[in-house]
Amino acid sequence: MKLLMLGGSGFVGGAVVAEATHRGWAVTAFNRGRHGAPPAGVRHLVGDRTTADGLAALSEGEWDLVVDTWDGAPRVAQATARMLAGRVGHYVYVSSGSVYAQPVPAGVTEQAPLVEAAPDGVDGDYPMLKAGAERALRAVLGDRVLLARAGLILGPGEDIGRLPWWLNRLAQGGEVLAPGPVDLPVQYVDVRDLATFLLDAGAAGQAGAVNVVSRPGHTTMGELLTAGIAATGAAARLRWIDPGRLLAAGVEPWNDLPIWIPPGHEYRWMQQMDVTRAYADGLCCRPVTETVADTWAWLRRVGAVPARAGRPARPPVGLDPVREAGLLAAPATDPLSPVPPR
Repeated sequence: MKLLMLGGSGFVGGAVVAEATHRGWAVTAFNRGRHGAPPAGVRHLVGDRTTADGLAALSEGEWDLVVDTWDGAPRVAQATARMLAGRVGHYVYVSSGSVYAQPVPAGVTEQAPLVEAAPDGVDGDYPMLKAGAERALRAVLGDRVLLARAGLILGPGEDIGRLPWWLNRLAQGGEVLAPGPVDLPVQYVDVRDLATFLLDAGAAGQAGAVNVVSRPGHTTMGELLTAGIAATGAAARLRWIDPGRLLAAGVEPWNDLPIWIPPGHEYRWMQQMDVTRAYADGLCCRPVTETVADTWAWLRRVGAVPARAGRPARPPVGLDPVREAGLLAAPATDPLSPVPPR
């Protein structure tokens, strides 16, 4: 198989390149060349898709499969698809569950309405950019494009820092604020399992939209944090706090306490997506203990969460230590006084 990876130096793209080279595929990576060289044996083409002649390096060549992680202006995805349409077999676009129009129901399927977005758009928020790119690619490539709507992505190489924040916090030991309930179901996909699915489904010519994430309840907050304690070997003690008390104190799910989305929250659907099609198409998700242990091993090796390749920096995630200490110090009967936003 001949693979063209559009990107390839970031979290998901890097995992795709690693998996494809492991399979012995002929891999070409196209990116701006600002985040290190690709692995040995990978052909590297340099270009900036946002510039007038940025696709010049792709003017020649044919590939069996394209994987694209683009999250910028939809018109860039449109221009790329038009240039490659006659020279590629199948196209896989790494989209996101964020494309679904609010309010999103629990158990959302691929047939749910999407946010409004233009296929030739030049700006917008993240959901609009991804939805616009989906429309652009579908219009150009029809049934030769697979739209992989990923959920929460974890694993080695994570460049946002959600699981790394928890692991670093647990490694410090002591009493750790754990957001309840302990059995809260968590839905995510390990980046390596995502990469495997993208290549398998793409090679098989799968088309249309598919939610790509583990089954709801693949793990729980309790299992995730317990696996973190085991992986780090830390003397950490989990102090479970009722979600209502945390919300009353102004704690933000997902940002202050990464991964956690409590029952009844407007974004709880993000960990209750329907994945019937993905599993029918071959998605297989490894146990949480493996994801956590491998992420900790990677984090110890690299030392810090890497910069997001080709993407703007994001505010750091996770509770400030002083704020966590204040929340832990509050008596169990105290509703936890709201803390001013940072």
